[in-house]
Amino acid sequence: MRALKRIDPHRFPDTAELLVAGGDARIALVSGVNEYGCRPYPDPELAEFGSSTASTISESGFAAADALRARLVNDFDDAACDREYARIRAEFASLCGISDLAGLEILFSASGTDVHRIASRLTSPDLVVMVDPSETGRGVPGALSAEVPETRSVRTRTDDAMPRDRLEIDAEIERHVESCAEKGGKVLLVLTDVSKTGMIAPSPACALEMKSRFPGALEILVDACQFRMSDATLKAYLARDFMVALTGSKFLTGPTFSGALLVPQSASGPKTPFGRFSRDFGVEGNIGLLLRWEAALAELRAFRRIPEIEVENFLSGFAGAISRRLENDPNFEPLPVPRLDRHAVAPGSGWDRIQTIFPFRLKRGGSHLGLEEARVVHALLREDLSPVSKAAGLRCSLGQPVACGALRICSSARLVVEGVKNSDAVTSLALSALDKAALLIHSLKSR
Repeated sequence: MRALKRIDPHRFPDTAELLVAGGDARIALVSGVNEYGCRPYPDPELAEFGSSTASTISESGFAAADALRARLVNDFDDAACDREYARIRAEFASLCGISDLAGLEILFSASGTDVHRIASRLTSPDLVVMVDPSETGRGVPGALSAEVPETRSVRTRTDDAMPRDRLEIDAEIERHVESCAEKGGKVLLVLTDVSKTGMIAPSPACALEMKSRFPGALEILVDACQFRMSDATLKAYLARDFMVALTGSKFLTGPTFSGALLVPQSASGPKTPFGRFSRDFGVEGNIGLLLRWEAALAELRAFRRIPEIEVENFLSGFAGAISRRLENDPNFEPLPVPRLDRHAVAPGSGWDRIQTIFPFRLKRGGSHLGLEEARVVHALLREDLSPVSKAAGLRCSLGQPVACGALRICSSARLVVEGVKNSDAVTSLALSALDKAALLIHSLKSR
């Protein structure tokens, strides 16, 4: 885009168009929605419980993005994007309580996949060890294949979708790390906190022990792209010299394709040319990414205004209500989610010890629905099906089905902000979304 002091607003793309620019095909619009079923403008009639996948931009998020676009139209020059990224970076660090970490770098990127690629270029490993991509990002191994000689993944669930024993997962990951490090190779270990189905792997205790055992040979990237993490936990990881990958589009419910890599000083080294990543990964001049992060920042700002005890109270109540429903409804089978244990890194952490992703399989006549039927249910949840029944008229979203066919109902920062005002209303709406899912299970049989 040609650098001007003032832009003709009639030629500058509008806010909705910019929100789907500067990414890849996954946010391109087809019939008005992206690959995740989200529109680039608010949809206040849609009940959002699918933040483990994506959320449609909120009215407050859109207003923040729109205001930033207006500022750019009125005062655009060669340094405009750099100024705005610097402002967002500074406020993000302040809201997360990490402004005082000397030498911390915050590198924005269009996606979580790009964040992993940046981390691999920073560390130049011979081997990347990570959990099964079905629990994180399907595109990550492919993206890393051009950057890293070898990638090994470890499953966190068995063939029947049950969690593997935590010690077994840790032991398998240790073997992969040892086999490379003991031969003089460099390893990038990806610690997932949390996965698509709410798990942490490997355990932070295991990661810390290996980092101590293989100094100089092992770097650790915390895949926190779900951003279901308190500021105390985030700061604790960074203080341990772990890099952290985040996005503004999951728990925060900002628009899709807003990634960030947080790099503590010791992980980056003294002469890392961070500027090259802005060029190589399409961040430089990326106004779409700027607007998406501005919208996510509006959600984070509102969330951080809520006292932590109120956050905990809402999330605990929501978790209890959803868990009881999934356990007692014959149409559903909840997938077990192990206790969230970060004690080795962040003892006594706050609200993030509470489960916020609730994966569950759909059942009909005692049998599980397969992945394809689960996808049909997931798509129909967004539709107004009021001719079927009043309950089916609710338009709602859940997390996309994972490999075993499990859907996911989730709490989020946006729901916390709404829930501290009226917890019963938010929880009741979530239970109504499950009512509709149960109806759809049986309506598919009659088709």
